[in-house]
Amino acid sequence: MFILSEIQQKNIVHAIHEAEELTSGEIKVHVEEHCPTPNPMERAAEVFRYLSLDKTALRNGVLLYLAYEDHKFAIIGDTGINEKAGQDFWNSTQEILQENFRIGDFENGFVKAIEEAGKKLQEHFPIVGPNENELPNDISFG
Repeated sequence: MFILSEIQQKNIVHAIHEAEELTSGEIKVHVEEHCPTPNPMERAAEVFRYLSLDKTALRNGVLLYLAYEDHKFAIIGDTGINEKAGQDFWNSTQEILQENFRIGDFENGFVKAIEEAGKKLQEHFPIVGPNENELPNDISFG
């Protein structure tokens, strides 16, 4: 994927790993050139289900979605997060993404947003017992 170098991808995957060390939540990043639907939240919901983020034990999966050519992004969390935290939960994470994506700094945007999401998830989904990684930490591409 030419928008992110191999090193940038590794840094993002590392950020996911580090964030998930703080919480039982699962974080995924999905990047594609174009959003095939008019609404990025609609597309993010499709990708969310495709990546099985809706199948985590505590329903605490999070997806950071980017369609870089269309300048669209979305953050979507599963029902477990929404029940505990409400819609405003993602506002600061969204601001981080928007600020960095606006200047074309996709790596920093993802890394900082992942760190923020990890801290927020830790508040509502702390680690209790063994911290099983339910989903791979890799970036998916469309």
